[in-house]
Amino acid sequence: MSEHINNDNKVSIGLAEALSLTLEHVHPLSGETVDLSAAVARILCEAVTALVDSPSIHASLKDGYAVVSQDICNASEQNPIRLQQREQLAAGEQRDVSVTPGNAVRVLTGAKLPVGADAVVAEEFVRSERGVITVMADAEPGRNILPQGSDVEKGSVIAEKGDRISPGLLGLIAAAGRSQVHVVRNPDVAIIATGDEVVAPGQPLVEGKLYASNLTSLAAWCSRYGFSTRLEIVPDRFGEILQSLSDAVTTSDAIITSGGAWTGDRDLVAKVLGKLGWHQLFHRIRIGPGKAVGFGILQETPVFILPGGPPSNLMGFLQIALPGLLTLGGDNQTSLPRLPVKIDRDLTSRFASWTQFIYGDLVYSSDQQYPLFIPMLEKSRLRSMAQAKAIVTIPEKETCISKDSIVSAQYLDF
Repeated sequence: MSEHINNDNKVSIGLAEALSLTLEHVHPLSGETVDLSAAVARILCEAVTALVDSPSIHASLKDGYAVVSQDICNASEQNPIRLQQREQLAAGEQRDVSVTPGNAVRVLTGAKLPVGADAVVAEEFVRSERGVITVMADAEPGRNILPQGSDVEKGSVIAEKGDRISPGLLGLIAAAGRSQVHVVRNPDVAIIATGDEVVAPGQPLVEGKLYASNLTSLAAWCSRYGFSTRLEIVPDRFGEILQSLSDAVTTSDAIITSGGAWTGDRDLVAKVLGKLGWHQLFHRIRIGPGKAVGFGILQETPVFILPGGPPSNLMGFLQIALPGLLTLGGDNQTSLPRLPVKIDRDLTSRFASWTQFIYGDLVYSSDQQYPLFIPMLEKSRLRSMAQAKAIVTIPEKETCISKDSIVSAQYLDF
């Protein structure tokens, strides 16, 4: 691991190296089989292949008449073509019916295409009277026909390992003949907030205390991705933090600590983890906000140390912990979605050796190709975070992004 010294005289690494180390040391959980009714938003732990063709037949896309296209190739209102109607088929009927030149079969939407037919003329272009139809429009071969296997072809791969199952994909999986899927088990995340000043929401708030907003926000983000959470508030006492971490490592798939991450007298988390024998991969990253973020492995369980300041806490989660948790859950997409934005004003960073993150709002305008990114300048840290819609990054080796620049922003898509 490369080492760098920052202004705090502590060993730190860059964002790219920290993220690489995180993803290198986190591995997907085991799989489980679930019914399709419980599969939405889950992550596939193996590719899904189709068991059947869908549709299983060549089917009519319209209520109309199955015909030999050559019979009506010159049909129009000025040149109507008359055919004999021989049969009628509805969706789901299994009868074998055929069409011969000069004849037509009435078909309803979804009906099996009769043998010999190569087109369906929609009923709005046909008059029917006493077994004879008059066709007033042509229909080339293939018109209004859904070929067998055109939605799903038997044996084809319809979803890849690591895909998140959307409602649309779930329907496709069902059409492919599957009633169950093999998915990665959802991570169970222990979130431990430390601090004598931290109080659980709903409890009486005495002077000098504050409610556990970080804990609430982190749990909400975990819920957003389907992770279950176990929440705990622990005072700044070595023994109690040690007991909490010892319990969490036996009951959870990952641990996030919030607060106590720096070097003060009551910043005990890293010291406790050291006592427990964790394998520290890094502690402190050259990012702002969020420099006190740490990561390591305790008894094969990933542990993410997040600082207590709200902007640093959330940023450390979004940039390091969330990608790690998504990897643990088997997801192919381990970062926030992105979108291009136009910068509202010059954005600056104090240090070229750091990655600077900036929370911002997005303003959409009909006369602008890209949304306008407006940095959050609220004095209230929590209000800025609550209102932010995106995050813009000033990467290492850069200190400014000029006004009107088009950049890729991380999208906070709630």
